[in-house]
Amino acid sequence: NRSRGSRLNIIIVAEGAIGSQGQHISSDFVKNNRADKKRLNIIIVAEGAIDCHNKAITPDYIKDLVVSRLGLDTRVTILGHVQRGGTPSAFDRILASRMGVEAVVALLEASADTPACVVSLVGNQAVRLPLMECVQMTQEVQKAMDEKKFDEAVRLRGRSFEHNLSTYRLLASRKADSELPNSSFNVAVLNVGAPAAGMNAAVRSAVRVGITEGHKMFAVNDGFEGFHKGQIKEIKWGDVGGWTGQGGSLLGTKRTLPGKHLDKIAEQMRINNINALLVIGGFEAFESLLELYEARAHYEEFCIPMCILPATISNNVPGTDHSIGADTSLNAIVETCDRIKQSASGTKRRVFIIETMGGYCGYLATVGGLAAGADAVYIFEEPFDIRDLQTNVEHLTHKMKTSIQRGLVLRNENCNENFTTDFIYQLYSEEGRGVFDCRKNILGHMQQGGAPSPFDRNFGTKVAAKAVQWITRMLKESYKGGKVFANSEESACLLGMRRRAMVFQPLAQLQEETDFVHRIPKDQWWLKLRPVMKILAKYKIDYDVSESGQLEHVTQVRPKESDFSASI
Repeated sequence: NRSRGSRLNIIIVAEGAIGSQGQHISSDFVKNNRADKKRLNIIIVAEGAIDCHNKAITPDYIKDLVVSRLGLDTRVTILGHVQRGGTPSAFDRILASRMGVEAVVALLEASADTPACVVSLVGNQAVRLPLMECVQMTQEVQKAMDEKKFDEAVRLRGRSFEHNLSTYRLLASRKADSELPNSSFNVAVLNVGAPAAGMNAAVRSAVRVGITEGHKMFAVNDGFEGFHKGQIKEIKWGDVGGWTGQGGSLLGTKRTLPGKHLDKIAEQMRINNINALLVIGGFEAFESLLELYEARAHYEEFCIPMCILPATISNNVPGTDHSIGADTSLNAIVETCDRIKQSASGTKRRVFIIETMGGYCGYLATVGGLAAGADAVYIFEEPFDIRDLQTNVEHLTHKMKTSIQRGLVLRNENCNENFTTDFIYQLYSEEGRGVFDCRKNILGHMQQGGAPSPFDRNFGTKVAAKAVQWITRMLKESYKGGKVFANSEESACLLGMRRRAMVFQPLAQLQEETDFVHRIPKDQWWLKLRPVMKILAKYKIDYDVSESGQLEHVTQVRPKESDFSASI
């Protein structure tokens, strides 16, 4: 904590198995931050950090360096084993469940000639890697470091590690104006739809990468409603400082679609000379850019590169397995379920009926139920009737007659217009009479609020950086005759994770994959997790192994866009 008016540096030591080359600590770096009125600097040191001569970089050494050269008050904090403890996040619970299933399937499919393997996730796809190749690669990393081949060591750590490091370096400090490339392009950033944790991290990343690319960045307040009213202003590097950990949308966001204000939006784009558009939001953002794309025939102002970054707790945007904000919402659901179950400790057998958000998309209910250990989850995508409800009640009643004391049932808010949360609560209460009692809880908008999780901060930061780099490339390709003109399908895209790859997908093609009535994709990967959830709830069902991973080699070339390994 800082007292008012104080200036403080904090050096944090983070635990890590393998040391890595320490980034050069320059007094000018901290001095420049002070000049930009940044009152707090944090320097993180891996416990195995070394310099280019393979000498250890200690936190005390860095503290003495900062104090002696800059005369700034500096403290050292060693995190230690607090990094190992705590309740597992929703991310870790789902990851463990998926990898556990994959490990069992790998054992069942193994023969006498199958090499020992390591189960892993690349992007959103399970893979199996030969154990000895993984060991060899780890040894190669250490060998490269011993030989002071640090760039080689970074490369050997994998594409994800390499891109994470380069993205951090890109965002950590601003280049001098003389070092920036020459660009006359103006790029606008706005949020559309409901707030989602991680939006601000994405805006920060987009603004800073855009400035690094030489563009002039503009922020639009209150989505397209603010756009047609002219709420557009240039946003600088320092304006987005400290945004990464902020929840909600600091730019402001509205659900208003642009269709009724196309004339005024086109006028504002002319006035501000907007050459590209980056929209961060949920299903409304997808619909909004579709409207702009379809209006290109009438408005030349919309013939510019446009990109969507999916950001919604519902995770219902087509073209992506994961959306910014969904992980934070899952953590809120899982944490609440844990607390609700704990509240009944020491009481008689009890079942909790919990309603989640998500519209018609059952992602939050299903994945949250898997992470929280639910006995049943009701969603729109998997229709159910009164016979299914009766089967679930009987199954849970049978379980509660044993040593099990707690039951958990999740219901998506729009799973069925007749089988409401109240109906399910009353049904379970009546049928379980004498065995267990029931309580119901509607989580509501608490699933939307709060600071973004580490996953959403990193995911938002990396996808925004990638989107701006794509926009830069598209601007250069479409700049002809002194103006930007981009009218192809490929110039209006959504950046999303598909299995193991981050891909830019034309909006026109994604229309065919979308159920616009219910605002969900027609095909959703997480439905394959439902059998796992039912098996863990002790239902006897078959498990489809067609999506299980295949044995690969560590040395094989990964897909070009596979920069997000170990994502859920």
